[in-house]
Amino acid sequence: MKPVQTKTSEEVKKELRQYRYSKTIGFVPTMGYLHNGHLSLVEQCKKENDVTVVSIFVNPKQFGPGEDFNIYPRDMARDLKLLEELEVDIVFSPSLVEIYPAGYSTYVEVEKLGDVLCGNSRPGHFRGVATIVLKLFNIVEPTRAYFGQKDAQQAVVIKKMVNDLNLDVVIRIMPIVRDPDGLALSSRNAYLSREERAAALCMPGALQKVRAKILDGLRDVSVVKDMLQREMNKEPLINVDYLEVVSLDGLETLEEIDMHNTLVATAIWVGKTRLIDNFILGEI
Repeated sequence: MKPVQTKTSEEVKKELRQYRYSKTIGFVPTMGYLHNGHLSLVEQCKKENDVTVVSIFVNPKQFGPGEDFNIYPRDMARDLKLLEELEVDIVFSPSLVEIYPAGYSTYVEVEKLGDVLCGNSRPGHFRGVATIVLKLFNIVEPTRAYFGQKDAQQAVVIKKMVNDLNLDVVIRIMPIVRDPDGLALSSRNAYLSREERAAALCMPGALQKVRAKILDGLRDVSVVKDMLQREMNKEPLINVDYLEVVSLDGLETLEEIDMHNTLVATAIWVGKTRLIDNFILGEI
């Protein structure tokens, strides 16, 4: 079954009107170039809802100056084929002007949570994320929306926005999906050369080693960060952006591991590609 492809807010609202008061609507927002991580979100969405909507929109507002907006991988035909195979009901693929018409000037900012970790390295990124997610929620009005744990900070920011603005949507955070070699799936993995991909495996390897030590009783955050740094230093192609251990609920710096409220998060550069990964102790 081919999904209904909609390109305007009015089109997707019209399609959903027939379901609005009798069916549950699940929503998976994406920037396209779909991989198995995205598809796992779609599969979970289908299990839990009567109607599944997937959006495909590369959001310029979450890219900073000099970042990869113009070269971000795109393949709409391939994406639509994958979504057809999963029997998605509706695809929303708006144009840039549909989302940000001339004179657009309204933004959403989640204070503090959006300024640390990736927000420190990418100023304005989470303002762009929060803005597009709120706009999509207002257009689709989903019962539930699905995001991946790989973007853990994004998940925390979105849940805070939903809570603060009294939005009537349940946020579901799904586990990280990895390739067999351990690398977390990301559309940006397509940028990596063979040598760079091999180097990138240092990141999940380091996180796995540190997690094992924590489960064995390690609690000192400074020791955890030192271990991560030493592991990263073993790979000359890696430049570390950050290695942080923070509270899962407020993204606040910790001195001691809390087994029920900790996010261990990393961001690295491998050549010109920036990758992120993490593990959590507790639930987002």
